[in-house]
Amino acid sequence: MPLRDQPFKPTPQQLLAANDVTIPDLIAPNLRVLFCGINPGLYSGATGHHFARPGNRFWPALYAGGFTPRLMSPWEKDQLLQYGIGITNVVARTTAAAADLSDDELRQGAALLRKKILRYKPQVLAVLGMGAYRVGFGNKNAALGLQVESIGQTRLWILPNPSGLNAHYSPKALGQLFRELNEAIR
Repeated sequence: MPLRDQPFKPTPQQLLAANDVTIPDLIAPNLRVLFCGINPGLYSGATGHHFARPGNRFWPALYAGGFTPRLMSPWEKDQLLQYGIGITNVVARTTAAAADLSDDELRQGAALLRKKILRYKPQVLAVLGMGAYRVGFGNKNAALGLQVESIGQTRLWILPNPSGLNAHYSPKALGQLFRELNEAIR
C-alpha cells in the first residue's frame, strides 16, 4: 500500500487490499512515550497512517491528555516526534478487527516489541488495549495504568484501546486517562 500524504477516504476495494499489510513505526531513540496499538486496522492500512479511521479516538485523546498543543490528524503523525511521542503496534499486520489476531501472534508481537523497546529506550511504553497486553505480556491480572514490570528502564503503562468500537470509555474518560499518563511522566 502506498503512503498517502493527504487525507482521503479509502474505497471498499482499497480496504480489502489493505489486509495483512504493515505501516512503518513512528519511532526514534529516547522518546517520552511510545504509544503501542494492538494492530492497525484496514483503514489505517489503506491510508498508511496509524489510527486513521475517523471514529478512532486516539488523536482526540492525545490532545485532551495534553500531549499535543492542538488536535492533530493521522496525516500529521510525523510531527509527534518533536513532542517525544512515537507509535508502534503489538502486531504489525493489518486486520479487519483485533479479534482476528491469535494469542500466539500477540505473544510473538510482544516478544518483538521487547527487542524494539530495548533498542529505542522510550521512557514509557503505553499499550493501548488491556486484553492485548494481558495475552501478549503474559500478565492476566494487569490493570489500567502503570505496571509493576518494565522492559529495561522503560516503564509500562496500559491505556484503553481508543477504537470507536470500545464503548467502555467515553471520549472524556479516555482523555483523562491519557492526561494521567502525561502528568506522570513530566
